Amino acid sequence: MTDQPKSIHDLTVKDANGNNVDLSIYKGKVLLVVNVASKCGLTNSNYSELNQLYAKYKDQGLEILAFPCNQFGDEEPGSNEQILEFVCTRFKSEFPVFDKIEVNGENAAPVYKFLKSGKRGIFGDDIQWNFAKFLIDKNGQPVGRYYPTTSPLTIERDLQKLVE
Repeated sequence: MTDQPKSIHDLTVKDANGNNVDLSIYKGKVLLVVNVASKCGLTNSNYSELNQLYAKYKDQGLEILAFPCNQFGDEEPGSNEQILEFVCTRFKSEFPVFDKIEVNGENAAPVYKFLKSGKRGIFGDDIQWNFAKFLIDKNGQPVGRYYPTTSPLTIERDLQKLVE
């Protein structure tokens, strides 16, 4: 058993093209990690608002990391290529989209195991649906978890405190 990661920066994930991405490249940045889906009732509002947040705060050190997931209602059935095409064409999103993963269960991606373990186990329950959001501080620690129905724009106040 390997050591538990001490921060999200200790992890490596795959991007949508299958390349390894060492999350330490995000040291010093505030992260909003979201499990996304293309066919969810929450898709339009979430992508639109995530784009707004990204446009407003990317120059202040915000990165949004989108992890497609098909564990909820079969709402992300496509390939990585189809997902990228959808996100880039339909929403013109500029933030990175990663490899499709699982967020719950035995095959949950390590990044989600870390996020759910949280600092003090307060985030320990499973992800409920698409578009659950985790706010990560510049040190790679989860500081907030938001329900799928939470509008990204309502997270802005918490985000502002971290990018200052």
